[in-house]
Amino acid sequence: MRQHFRRPSGNEIFALLLLCTTLLTAWWTDYRPRQSAPNPHAPAPISRTSSTQPVETTDPQAGVHTRLTLEADPAAIRRELQMVRAMGASWIVEYFPWLYLQPNGPDDYDWTHADLVIGEAHRQGLTVIARIDGVPAWARPADTSWKYLDASGYPAYARLVASFAARYRGLVTQIVVWNEPNLSLEWGLRPVDPAGYAAMLRAVYPAAKAANPEVEILAAGLAPNTEPDGSPLGLNDLTYLNRLYDAGAAPYFDALALHDYGGTQPPDADPGSDPRTWRHAEQVRALMVARGDEAKPVYLTEGGWNDSPRFDGAVRPADRVRYTVAAYRYAQEHWPWARSVALWQFRLPLATHTAQDNWTFVTPDFLPKPVYLEVQKALRPPRKSAP
Repeated sequence: MRQHFRRPSGNEIFALLLLCTTLLTAWWTDYRPRQSAPNPHAPAPISRTSSTQPVETTDPQAGVHTRLTLEADPAAIRRELQMVRAMGASWIVEYFPWLYLQPNGPDDYDWTHADLVIGEAHRQGLTVIARIDGVPAWARPADTSWKYLDASGYPAYARLVASFAARYRGLVTQIVVWNEPNLSLEWGLRPVDPAGYAAMLRAVYPAAKAANPEVEILAAGLAPNTEPDGSPLGLNDLTYLNRLYDAGAAPYFDALALHDYGGTQPPDADPGSDPRTWRHAEQVRALMVARGDEAKPVYLTEGGWNDSPRFDGAVRPADRVRYTVAAYRYAQEHWPWARSVALWQFRLPLATHTAQDNWTFVTPDFLPKPVYLEVQKALRPPRKSAP
């Protein structure tokens, strides 16, 4: 008798993918081989003098935000970073969760995955901006969010950042302290607190600089939004940044990370009061200048356009391609204060079958999307014809 199988619905497929991602995360966090309390300042097993591939590009600012956190296959990591270099981007932003680096306690370090990613990026000639956050269970109160860190945990976090800075001296030149602290979700499901984040920077900055005087400490990229005072979701990024300066944070960061999304507008659109425009970056920069921080550079670590019809504020696929190419060009021509322009996000290891897939430049199986191919045409120098 012939059997008929019901095709699973989209929701069932998405649920299965979430389950697989959760299981992979649990395995990666809890069951991968551990190092037995190595010296956190020991040199990384990466040769700083090993040969690197040159990045051929017409735009030294251009970069991408990679998402290799859950990519365990060394061959896949190598292939992805090769494609970044081949596109003509010389910067990557990568997330290194604290709970992966110190899973079991303050004396337990696991550098395995970070060594793999940073070593391969170095071989591909890419400059790494490292974002570090995500609190291990041992460093926070029970029954709190993995983004919850109060002042009692700042010294432990500062030691971890210092250890990272020392281990990857000469390989990682910028470290971003936390992520979007102007959102309650990223601040441990608590009311946001610019003064509390300023205190975090005051703890981290001297420790990291003592471990590696060359590293640049970046204040976290803020989520562009219009949330007013008292909102349970967060706080407007410009208001938050002003209050961060009021809290005395300026001496404790060398540069500012920036999150800058284009919404539905082309990159040259006047920002007005809408933070979801590419030129909102200029409003952030104007605030820095007004607060006497003109000498500090900006590193754009997230940004871009989404072309999913299921995403609020999406654009058509052809517009996403045009806007992305034009955004790199606009930044190169108008933003000398921006050291990097790293767009979100290069590739996901697994398809989510949600709008998240529509930020990417490359599919999970490494097929370049039209946006990759057009950016590559714009960034790579023209080939010289043979005589």
